[in-house]
Amino acid sequence: MPADTPSVPHDPYASLRIKDFRLFVAARFFLTVATQMQGVLVGWQIYRLTKDALALGMIGLAEAIPFMMVTLYAGHLADIFSRKKIILLAVTGFLLCSVLLLMFTLYPSAWLGTLGTLPIYVVIGLTGVARGFAGPSFSALLAQLVPRALYAPAAAWNSTVWQTAAVTGPAVGGLLYGFLESGYQSSGIAAATARAYAVSYGVVAALIGVSLLGILLIANRPLPLSDRKESLRERLATGIRFVFRNQVVLGALSLDLFAVFFGGAVALLPIFAEEVLRVGPEGLGLLRAAPSLGAVLTALFLAHRPPMARAGRKLLIYVAGFGVSMVVFALSTNFYLSLFVLVVSGALDAVSVVIRSTILQLMTPDEMRGRVSAVNSLFIGSSNEIGSFESGLAARLLGLVPSVIFGGSMTLLAVGITAKVAPKLRELDLKAIA
Repeated sequence: MPADTPSVPHDPYASLRIKDFRLFVAARFFLTVATQMQGVLVGWQIYRLTKDALALGMIGLAEAIPFMMVTLYAGHLADIFSRKKIILLAVTGFLLCSVLLLMFTLYPSAWLGTLGTLPIYVVIGLTGVARGFAGPSFSALLAQLVPRALYAPAAAWNSTVWQTAAVTGPAVGGLLYGFLESGYQSSGIAAATARAYAVSYGVVAALIGVSLLGILLIANRPLPLSDRKESLRERLATGIRFVFRNQVVLGALSLDLFAVFFGGAVALLPIFAEEVLRVGPEGLGLLRAAPSLGAVLTALFLAHRPPMARAGRKLLIYVAGFGVSMVVFALSTNFYLSLFVLVVSGALDAVSVVIRSTILQLMTPDEMRGRVSAVNSLFIGSSNEIGSFESGLAARLLGLVPSVIFGGSMTLLAVGITAKVAPKLRELDLKAIA
């Protein structure tokens, strides 16, 4: 059950006064910084080795397939087993993956020299497994740390912290690697590259270790009680049925799924940085960080003024705006304009994230949070990675710029279809169910 903590209904900082919630968001911050740094490093490394857009897209597919294989079962576990312990095991998995990437860099001839990029894809697959188990438990544990009255501001703060980390991680990853590589040039290009990757991956591992400590310090929470005795198949089916029979939840998840699947251009940013904008790894880090910068600024505002009134209509409008921003980004050849457009896209996306998170927290029964979160992860989490594959494949078939224009246009089409087939979502007012 949610923590029995006194709250002030209109105080946006009430959730931050809860110690375990602060530990929770701090742990997520350091973990997200680390994984975002790792994403920049792996993307740059793969593109340097292959010079292939499809190879960049394969990074997403390598993570998405194992993620989808485990996430529903992970949601089931989150409803019957300690969510904190599941998160601890998953974060330990992230740590082992970062150490493996470090080992590939320290001993490249033993790994990458004979097997090419295959070991990197294998490690990315393992991070998909770790993320598949972590996602449902993180979402379910959040609802146990704050009272129901604080779900909306807590979701906004959680999003703010995550987005802040998503700004910090890519920027730090790209700048750190770029400056290290430049600083080590006196030792030769190959040696400078290897040393820059080694130090950068070492920083990633250290940050994940800090996240692990934060999770350890959170007090244990009992699981919500349920009188129903169900088999594994029945429990999984119950969570899936809840989502698919709820027009508001299904509509919100579907909208985000198609927007992220078609509209994102993150997987292609190394190519834009190298061939279109010509800004190198430092510029790549800033491009990766730009959407999250916009999201942070927006989420900070939403923490004080949650988008409760006419939330469904706002969700549709801002997702449509996200699609338009992707089209503009595709057409831009100016680095600063591209940064600005990505900042705007992140700001628009932040509204969608907070509304969707609040819908799930308010409309999901306590004893089903793990399973419903797992279905949400299948919709949203896998769409990021499979969307990366779609971006790489589309870029290979259509060309770089046309592929991103196509994705933005498909996002607009998804908004139109959702608005028509999900009237309950279109008319949703979260104040009525809070």
